[in-house]
Amino acid sequence: MGPRATMWRNLLGLRQISQRTISTASRRQFENRVPEKQKLFQEDNGIPVYLKGGIMDALLYRLTMGLTGLGTAYVVYELLVASMPKKQK
Repeated sequence: MGPRATMWRNLLGLRQISQRTISTASRRQFENRVPEKQKLFQEDNGIPVYLKGGIMDALLYRLTMGLTGLGTAYVVYELLVASMPKKQK
């Protein structure tokens, strides 16, 4: 047997292992929670959709808005610094 035959045998073995792993993973049963999530997000209760996920959504929203505000302030500061002429020594 030459090196090519050994390489093909190894590749076929890897293929069988990967197919076995994929096929066994797909057999696992997961609870379908899509209908309850749809019901939660489609409910007309006056809460914006980006906050309907609960406390974690509210925290992520506030963190994002805070970072956006800080980033905007920093950009404005850097633009002001860049617009001022440098002092001559």
